[in-house]
Amino acid sequence: MSKAHPKWKLAKKILTWLFFAAVIVLLVVYAKKVNWEDVYNVIINYNRTAILAAVALVIVSYLTYGLYDLIGRAYCGHKLAKRQVMLVSFICYAFNLTLSTWVGGVAMRYRLYSRLGLPGSTITRIFSLSIATNWLGYILLAGVVFSGGMVPIPKGWFIGEGTLRIIGVALLALVVVYLALCAFSKRRRWTIKGQKLALPSLRMALFQFAVSCANWMVMGAIIWLLLAQQVDYPIVLGVLLISSIAGVIIHIPAGIGVLEAVFLALLSGQHASHGSIIAALLAYRVLYFIAPLLLALVLYLWLEGRANSLRKRNELRL
Repeated sequence: MSKAHPKWKLAKKILTWLFFAAVIVLLVVYAKKVNWEDVYNVIINYNRTAILAAVALVIVSYLTYGLYDLIGRAYCGHKLAKRQVMLVSFICYAFNLTLSTWVGGVAMRYRLYSRLGLPGSTITRIFSLSIATNWLGYILLAGVVFSGGMVPIPKGWFIGEGTLRIIGVALLALVVVYLALCAFSKRRRWTIKGQKLALPSLRMALFQFAVSCANWMVMGAIIWLLLAQQVDYPIVLGVLLISSIAGVIIHIPAGIGVLEAVFLALLSGQHASHGSIIAALLAYRVLYFIAPLLLALVLYLWLEGRANSLRKRNELRL
């Protein structure tokens, strides 16, 4: 095997440090947007039982999200150890939620999986399938919740209840089309800009829907618990789904301000007060965004330190 060109080695080092610098800058920007005094007060004063139950569900959610990359492992046929896949998935998800999909979902996956020995084409297929899995579950749940009229829409809002029902029906139609393609399409493979993509089997598609729906439902359950069950669960889930797509469109890191604005607007007619809604969402941010991010940062640094030895082991397996 020929040695890498010295200029390429230098370029890789520069790019690596630029990547680290970008991550640090984004983390600092995010930290400045968080009111840490409010975070402290919520942690100290919140109901202990609700917090413990929510923590358990956060763990369930992150483990469930890890299955996305395990589906990708089966889809691509690579041989990385499952625990390595779950570790990379956890780190990327925590960074993704806070620093956007491009940093956590894409750049971080490329960085870590390539360090562990996977080629770029395989990594592209992994994150593409992961993103698809996440939004497939969203589409199915949103289709059911929106078409069923489970989310009360305030008068004068930018979208009416009838329009939301139509969107829900359209989303359910997309689910049917995707499953039909997976079950009956004769053409199963495409090459797009040099990347080979294959349509998953019907069994894998159903598993994608099941895992992703479970994750979204657990996220809704966390907020529902933190709201002390003052609002019906289907409403909380529906509002979470609307706020999530709003956060993607507005594209603010971690959706700061977007989540709160949508919840306050759509739950205005419910029994929960504005104070309890804000407290619940702040607790949700602490448990689902901040705490996992801190752990992911430690694990990321550990994995970077062990990457070379892990890669050598993986090269015997791949």
